[in-house]
Amino acid sequence: MTLQNKPTKDESEWWVYLIITESERIYTGIATDTDRRFQEHLATYEGRGKKGAKFFRGHKPLNIIYQEPALSRAEATRREMDIKKLPRTKKWALAYPES
Repeated sequence: MTLQNKPTKDESEWWVYLIITESERIYTGIATDTDRRFQEHLATYEGRGKKGAKFFRGHKPLNIIYQEPALSRAEATRREMDIKKLPRTKKWALAYPES
């Protein structure tokens, strides 16, 4: 797939995202609405909800540092797995390419 065929934020149904935590850990996930998902993770950390990932019970999410559109849930899941296999430095380079 070329960059020209990548969906825009308004067109994409699925997203792969990275969240940085207060302890500077990087979490990788997928969602249809990254803002809503971030709030679910934050609520889990604060003990106000249980819809966020268990990871956030002990790690306070600070910001979404990277988002990438996907054409389907399957594509998003494959990309999520690829990103999870990357070393921290490469994940950081996705979010901050000029660093």
